[in-house]
Amino acid sequence: MERSERFSQADRIIKVGFWVNALLMVMKLLAGHLGRSEAVFADGMESACDFVAILSTMLALHIGRKPFDERHPYGHGRAESLSAILVSLIIFSTGCWILYKSVVTISRGESAIPEWMAVLAAFLTIIIKEWLYRFSMKSGSRLESPALLAVAKDHRKDAVTSVATLVGVTGAFFGITIMDPLAAGLTAFFIFHIAWETFRSAAHDIMDGQPGEELLQTITHMAEAVEGVEHVHEIRGRRSGQYLIIDLKLDMDPEMTVKESHAIATQVKRVIFDRYHNVGDVMIHINPHDEEHEDLIRL
Repeated sequence: MERSERFSQADRIIKVGFWVNALLMVMKLLAGHLGRSEAVFADGMESACDFVAILSTMLALHIGRKPFDERHPYGHGRAESLSAILVSLIIFSTGCWILYKSVVTISRGESAIPEWMAVLAAFLTIIIKEWLYRFSMKSGSRLESPALLAVAKDHRKDAVTSVATLVGVTGAFFGITIMDPLAAGLTAFFIFHIAWETFRSAAHDIMDGQPGEELLQTITHMAEAVEGVEHVHEIRGRRSGQYLIIDLKLDMDPEMTVKESHAIATQVKRVIFDRYHNVGDVMIHINPHDEEHEDLIRL
C-alpha cells in the first residue's frame, strides 16, 4: 500500500469516528439532562472529552505524514505515539471525573429516577460504539497505526462505559436509584485500565521498544535467503508512527567488492519492502563473515 493511501485511509477512519462521536455526545448530554440520569450525562461528558482526543489524533496524523527533513531525518511518525499518550491521559482524567461525581452523588443521596430516553441513549451508544471499535481496530491493525489503535481503544472504552451505564440507568428506572451513580463509578475503573494499556503501548514505541520477536525472525530468514548473505549477525527494530525502522548487520564474504556487497544489501532491502509495506527504512551494516569482530556501540 502506498504511503499516501495509508494516510488517506487513516484520515477517513478518524473522520467517521469524529462525526459519529459528535452525534452521540449531543444525544447523551440531552438524554442525561432531560432524562435525569447522572450516568448518561457523565457518559456524554466523556464523549466531549473524546473530541479533544480525536482532534489531537487528526493533528498527529497530519504531522506524522510529513516526509523526513534535515531536522527530522527519521520522519515525523512519533507524533502519533505522542498523540496516543495524550489520549491515554484524557481517558484517565475522564475516569477520575466520573468516579468523583458518582461518589459525591451517592454520599449525598441525591439519586433520581431517570426517564426512558436515558435508557434508550445508553443502549444505542453500546451498539454504535462497539461497531466503531471493531471498524477502527481492524483498520488500525492493518495500517499498524498507534494513533488509530488508541482511538479504537477509546471507542471500546465508550462501549464498556455504556454497558455499565445501561445496567445502572435501567435499575434506577425501575426504582433502584442508587444504581445510576454506582454504575458510573464502577465504570471509571474500566476506564483506568484502558488508559493504562494505551499509555503503555505508546510509551513502548517512544522508548524505541523492540517489535515482536516473530516479525524479527521472519525478516532474519528473508535476509539470509538472499544470495550472498552468509548470516544475519544482529537485527533490531523500532517504530515511528505507522512505520517500522529495521537495523540489520549482515555477515558477507570479505573478498566481495564494495559494489557487490552494496547490490546484495539493496536486494535485501527490496525483499523486505516488498513483503512489509509498513517498513519505512532498513539500515544495513556489512561485516566480514570469516573473522571475529567487535561491534563499537555505546548504547
